[in-house]
Amino acid sequence: MDRKKISFKLAIIPVLFLIVSLFLTLQYWGGDPQIPIIASTIVAVLIAMLTGYSWNELREGIIETIEMSMGSILILAIIGMIIGTWILSGVVPTMIYYGLQILSPSFFLIATALICSVVSIATGSSWTTAGTVGIALIGIGQGLDIPLPVVAGAIISGSYFGDKMSPLSDTTNLAPAMAGSNLFEHIKHMLYTTAPSYIIALIIYGILGIKYANSTINTESINVILNGLTSQFTISPFLLLPPLLVIIMVFLKVPAIPGLIGGTILGGIFAFIFQGAGMTEIIKAAHYGFSSDTGVEAVDSLLNNGGLNNMMWTISLILCAMAFGGILEKSGMLVAIAEKILALANSTGSLILATILTCIATNILAGDQYLAIVIPGRMYKKIYDDKGLHPKNLSRTLEDGGTITSCLIPWNSGGAYMYTTLGVHPFAYAPYAFFNIINPVIAVLLGYSGFSIEKIEKES
Repeated sequence: MDRKKISFKLAIIPVLFLIVSLFLTLQYWGGDPQIPIIASTIVAVLIAMLTGYSWNELREGIIETIEMSMGSILILAIIGMIIGTWILSGVVPTMIYYGLQILSPSFFLIATALICSVVSIATGSSWTTAGTVGIALIGIGQGLDIPLPVVAGAIISGSYFGDKMSPLSDTTNLAPAMAGSNLFEHIKHMLYTTAPSYIIALIIYGILGIKYANSTINTESINVILNGLTSQFTISPFLLLPPLLVIIMVFLKVPAIPGLIGGTILGGIFAFIFQGAGMTEIIKAAHYGFSSDTGVEAVDSLLNNGGLNNMMWTISLILCAMAFGGILEKSGMLVAIAEKILALANSTGSLILATILTCIATNILAGDQYLAIVIPGRMYKKIYDDKGLHPKNLSRTLEDGGTITSCLIPWNSGGAYMYTTLGVHPFAYAPYAFFNIINPVIAVLLGYSGFSIEKIEKES
């Protein structure tokens, strides 16, 4: 059968099917996103085969896409083990314990964003940040009676700012590689959109902090948590060493996966030294997560977390999303949809807007932030070149639209990870992830204004 170019009308069918099936399943049928995504993948496969693609080609597209996300999947699994062992060892309880005594509601949100920014810049990973200090900050926020969606929004804003600006970040390296720019000129160019977005976000968190400062701190509930932690764990400043050592390892350019495995091993060692845990308890915590049964709901809800098994739901969601994204890319459906958007991009501002919208759409449809950088990067590189725009404009826009919006979508690998790790649904924290919302808007505004849009002189 002769292969035909897939039209926009055909390409949009799986997308519409996905939107409708996700809405019905999540809102009315009480299901999870996996089955609607699989069903949408089947629809995409049928359309692709009707236009001349063979099953072997489409299967190859699925495998290639899943392979691209395999690093994220491995990190996700290891983070689950870290959380389990770090709770068992008392690392997370210690961070919560000291945090509750030091931080106050008035500056907690700003402190949360700043702490996560520093850790994320040092590690180059928003996921690692959320899975370590983020877990502790959620617990502290809960103890201070600050709504958890607001706390999660501050964690994510800080984590993604640091991830975006860190030369150690995989997405920060991937974006200039796709666009053809230099890593450090890419980071420098991002300051024009990232710095004002971050400052505005911090100001909003400061205003919210004033709001919560006026509320009465429930010292009784804080004392219940503190007593619950000390009754179950030995609390010691030495237990802050594992997260510090993980940050140092990554800062010294130890690859992420070995560094995180080292963090898991440290968690097991510290669990033995400080909590007297045996090998059976350590293995169970790493595999199944930590189980707290103090009878104090506030403490148990903080500590029942982690484990390899706890990440399997998220991993299955990523695999389903990658299969769908692989079919859309291999068959050319994503290109067909993007070309429709590009037809409206006449000016530099509209081109920036089209790039941002394509990145967001890829995050929604393909379910992964890496694809949201790679696919638009491939699609738009020549167009930016033809318009005489410096490649760093494209690399910056890929991050402004792709990297930081992934965590706002529940079925995206970023959103699914944050939901599993922080225990707050992406739709709940999204309105409070101010940096992630403001950054794409500022990118578009700068595109239309022309400010910081650098061009390259074409040789005559």
